Amino acid sequence: MLSNYNIQKASSCKAKVLLFDFDGTVADTRTIALRILNELSQEFHFRSLPEEELQEARNMTIQKLIRFLGISRWRVPMIARRGLVKFQERISEIKPIPDMPQILEELKSRGFILGILTSNSEFCVTAFLKHHHIDCFEFISTSSKLFGKSREIRKIMKEHQWNSEEIIYIGDESRDIEATKSVPIRVAAVTWGYNSASILATMAPDFIFDQPEQLLTLKPNS
Repeated sequence: MLSNYNIQKASSCKAKVLLFDFDGTVADTRTIALRILNELSQEFHFRSLPEEELQEARNMTIQKLIRFLGISRWRVPMIARRGLVKFQERISEIKPIPDMPQILEELKSRGFILGILTSNSEFCVTAFLKHHHIDCFEFISTSSKLFGKSREIRKIMKEHQWNSEEIIYIGDESRDIEATKSVPIRVAAVTWGYNSASILATMAPDFIFDQPEQLLTLKPNS
């Protein structure tokens, strides 16, 4: 449950732009991602991830998970590209996080500028949004590198001439928090995605949200 402190902090925090991660934050991709990961384990000969080990994996950073699965760092881009192809083939199976479309519409109606920054492809994001009739994002930005989001955040800020006080990134992984710390901008960690609440908390995000509706505690600039 969101603490009273976190509610008060979010309520007093104002922003102009909410920048969303896609996988695990807006789109419920965890089940299909696990299935694809285990298919890739056969193709690239690394350790599979059975369902009973999923919670353990959620407590790992992406770097630790890569080591846990026995994947060589130099093979990560190749595996990621192959996984993206498989993901594109199944994009019609992906559903939104429950209540997220309505919450996004409400945030937009309150005056926020909404955008997406993801390491997924623009094709996948656009197809998903169209399929679910979600039309509230003003832009989609993608990073082809697994750890390239900080660079993309800087590009977005420069292009739109936004300063660090105007933007909050919303994501579900430790690497999302790491990316914002190096910019720096504020970050809201959500616990319904890939990483667990416990590991997200160790990264000291500005906010931790346990339910999508808690995003509505954020306030737009007047």
